[in-house]
Amino acid sequence: MKTVKILTLLMLGGTLLTSCSDDDPAPEPINEEEIITTLTVTLTPDGGGTTVTLQSQDLDGDGPNAPVVTVSGDLVAGTTYNGGIVVLNETETPAENITEEVEEEDDEHQFFYTVGGGLDVTTEYANFDGNGNPLGTEFTLISGAASSGTLAFTLRHEPTKPNTGLADAGGETDIAVTFNVTVQ
Repeated sequence: MKTVKILTLLMLGGTLLTSCSDDDPAPEPINEEEIITTLTVTLTPDGGGTTVTLQSQDLDGDGPNAPVVTVSGDLVAGTTYNGGIVVLNETETPAENITEEVEEEDDEHQFFYTVGGGLDVTTEYANFDGNGNPLGTEFTLISGAASSGTLAFTLRHEPTKPNTGLADAGGETDIAVTFNVTVQ
């Protein structure tokens, strides 16, 4: 009977020793997806004039209500605008500014701007990550001739950098919003 108890203890001890081995890989840290309810693009004319604000707000996230998308006014033809993008999580009080996290993790994020439907504007990045690749929370927009069309903003998480644009960027889309814009 003593022999059976000793063998049982030895087997339990061996199992415990092997299950607590230092050879087990460390678990990968979890990078939680941020909740983005609001994207605001502010276009301030260089040299003065009326600021134009583009906003998408979806306070119920993936809920049944569609986002509320607004454009405060038309762009003026032949004008250079300084653009800034702010993304928020308004499910928290006070609202969490996700832009700060995007800028802190600049090598893991990039905004892309897509012009469509005949809109005569061009965009250029104004801020970059630590490796000199575009980040895009700040940009320049130059309006051309009177026109109308769409202007889309897409935030990608862990895109391939450098890239030649959204088509080959890879990564995951954190938010994508398309605005109907007019140049007068």
